[in-house]
Amino acid sequence: MPDSALDKFDLALLDLVQRDNLTPARVLAERVGLSESAALRRLRRLRRAKVIVADVSIVQPAALGLPLTIIALASLERESAKVLDAFARRARARPEVRQCWYVTGEADWVLVLQVESMASYEAFTREMFLADPNVKGFKTLVAMREVMGEPPLSRRERVGGEGYGG
Repeated sequence: MPDSALDKFDLALLDLVQRDNLTPARVLAERVGLSESAALRRLRRLRRAKVIVADVSIVQPAALGLPLTIIALASLERESAKVLDAFARRARARPEVRQCWYVTGEADWVLVLQVESMASYEAFTREMFLADPNVKGFKTLVAMREVMGEPPLSRRERVGGEGYGG
């Protein structure tokens, strides 16, 4: 679905369901100025068009015994499609990896990990980085605390308050 196909009602609904996708349709409809059936039709259309790609619950990592957030920056010796695809496959197969980005700049890859301990992270580095002859090096950043998680995406300007006007 092209961006131009999203109108102010779609954008307002997307903003609300990103904050709490369990909000009843009646409440969503009231907040954006639509009937309940119109709001539900729009949400179904947004899901079919893969604008809304998942309805998930965000779990506190510490509750699962994974209190440590690590950001690892990895650099490769060579970059070919085959090598990049292999690294991406290995990263996707690791349960510690929450996010993985192929990037430009000082590093080739940025990985965001949730681990139980520094010992767990060391085991990860041995298996993911040190055992791979194509990994030139890696740097580690340890998160001290989360200041801001992933905020909802928005295409509308936030001009103080809750309104969704024009």
